[in-house]
Amino acid sequence: MYGMNATTSQVEKILKGDQVFSQLGFAMMVARLKKTYAKDPSSATLRSCTSEVNAFLEKFKDSMANDYAIIAKL
Repeated sequence: MYGMNATTSQVEKILKGDQVFSQLGFAMMVARLKKTYAKDPSSATLRSCTSEVNAFLEKFKDSMANDYAIIAKL
């Protein structure tokens, strides 16, 4: 699988939502990013969070297929 990227819109929905992700490392990163975004819900923070999510998706794409399916539906 290639091209696993989340849009800023999808990441914003993740940060504001309550999706459950199966990959523990990703779920922990999302929890941390939610706190960061809650403190500073600016477009710069959202872009930073989006970059971090996409870096994680790229690095662990082999084990992220199920969680990416959740993101793709947002």
